[in-house]
Amino acid sequence: MSKVAVVTGGSSGIGLAAARALARDGAAVVLCARRTTALGAAVRDIEASGGRALAVTADVTSEADMNAVVGRALEAFGRLDVMICNAGFGYYGSVEQTPPDIMRRMMDVNFTGTFLGARAALPIFRRQGAGHLIFISSIVGRRGVAFMSGYTATKAAQKGFAEALRAELLDTGIHVSCVFPISTETEFHETITRDFGYRFSRIGPVQTAEQVADAIVACVRQPRAEVYPHAKSRALAVLGVLAPAFTDRLVRRFGRRRDETAPEPAAHEG
Repeated sequence: MSKVAVVTGGSSGIGLAAARALARDGAAVVLCARRTTALGAAVRDIEASGGRALAVTADVTSEADMNAVVGRALEAFGRLDVMICNAGFGYYGSVEQTPPDIMRRMMDVNFTGTFLGARAALPIFRRQGAGHLIFISSIVGRRGVAFMSGYTATKAAQKGFAEALRAELLDTGIHVSCVFPISTETEFHETITRDFGYRFSRIGPVQTAEQVADAIVACVRQPRAEVYPHAKSRALAVLGVLAPAFTDRLVRRFGRRRDETAPEPAAHEG
């Protein structure tokens, strides 16, 4: 694969796994995140395995930063083929337990970060007559789950954005894909405990970041509108349309239960 891909949130989790998998497949990868040290370690690891990688410290909520990431990709590799908008964080609890400032920040990172990434890449894709936008949403973006209403809203926004863009970009040579992972083994959950001071139970099936990464690589090779790394989860989206009341009761079982005995939150955002 001789493509150039930008991966936001590339310093850990699904983003890092995707960057590694793409590099192994022959792509040049540009990893962006706010954690400079972690980015540097990720790039060194990819390069040590024979891959091509570049680290760019950036905040996905900054238009200037996202334009700069695209510019650095062009300078380093001469083109841009894939923009993977992956950066995000979660907050679990009832609506009353969700502080408005956290909700605003979650929408800013999870959705606006996706919007700005796409907006930065699209002029390049239009000029080339080809390109691929990939948004890493969540299965809760297809069907909301109890005690995850705020996070669900941000992930559903990514889905709606992808659908509208697919119609807008039809027959342009630019593909738009939305990936819907289930609960994934990453530092995502530890970050919630560190930053917000609570733990929560994880109920239901779990997949690895590498499984999601493999699905992303397959989508880059053969673009698809929607990607379900855990194949059975697609049934939940279908069931939610055909039998919403039944699905309400079903997904209640998978709501994240908070453990308020965790340590006080740290003054750090991952």
